[in-house]
Amino acid sequence: MHYAKTIVAALIGLTCATGALAQKTQLTVYTALETDQLKAYQEAFNKVNPNIDIKWVRDSTGVITAKLLAEKANPQADVIWGVAASSLALFEKNGMLEPYAPLNLDAIMPQYRDKKSPPAWWGMDVFGATVCFNTVEAKKKNIPVPTTWKDLLKPEYKGQIVMPNPASSGTGYFDVAAWLQMWGDENGKGGGWKYMDALHENIAQYTHSGSKPCNMAAAGEYVAGISFEYRGHTNKAKGAPIELVFPKEGLGWDLEGFAIYKGTKKEEAAKKLADWASSKDAMLLYGKNFAITAQPGVAPKLANIPDDYEARLIKMDFEKSAVNRERILAEWTKRYDSKSEAKK
Repeated sequence: MHYAKTIVAALIGLTCATGALAQKTQLTVYTALETDQLKAYQEAFNKVNPNIDIKWVRDSTGVITAKLLAEKANPQADVIWGVAASSLALFEKNGMLEPYAPLNLDAIMPQYRDKKSPPAWWGMDVFGATVCFNTVEAKKKNIPVPTTWKDLLKPEYKGQIVMPNPASSGTGYFDVAAWLQMWGDENGKGGGWKYMDALHENIAQYTHSGSKPCNMAAAGEYVAGISFEYRGHTNKAKGAPIELVFPKEGLGWDLEGFAIYKGTKKEEAAKKLADWASSKDAMLLYGKNFAITAQPGVAPKLANIPDDYEARLIKMDFEKSAVNRERILAEWTKRYDSKSEAKK
């Protein structure tokens, strides 16, 4: 009897020990990825690394960026995955990132990663500007399809355009940064600001998400929603009566990127996630949503996205976007915030 009890006790002890060994590591991952992408990425990663749990903290780019900056003295994140490169460049300037060269770094194009070695951050995929244009509503209102950014300044577009607020949305910020880089900033006096002054006259609302303007245009609430190509592609694929317009002057864009947070106590698990997130398997998943991945030749052709899409992207200076971010957003808010949707 005692012998049996001893065996049972030993087995229980063994089970507990094995349970302890197999205990999962939980990584807190801050992200601005679209919620409809998170599950696929997490499931694919867990097939390879079942012992690492991801706890997502998700919000739009501006909110996640502000949150990380506010938490600088008391960091909560282990990893930043799917946040704009312009924000990652800002975190790097603030000494918040842990440089790491993931296993697949050599496959990532130089223009889509931090220039330092090892890099503080690297890119996953490009998200770029598009205008979601509701053809049914436009016909009713006799509004022509725009082909340029300047077309959106015409009087017939008054009250018919929605765009993201750059303080909340990464999409909104790259639009503003691109217009300023194309037409001039000059501390609020340049051609980029003159363009936005005129555009503001036609704007119905600034939203707090980069997807929302395209969703509103798809639903027929407004004729034109300034958004990004992933949301345009998915809405059109679902049958929304929209045309995707890629204005001729050139497109603003940003990268969704990856970085390990400096001082994480779970560095080994964070590196495993970095190695997987930079792999071809991960890039194939990103390529289902985006026309351009940081590893070339991986993304399949997306319907409704032009073949020369990459050539239409303007040369964006992420360092410049990071350094001037606070000033640009303060100026933008002072001028245009009166038309922003109420914050929840």
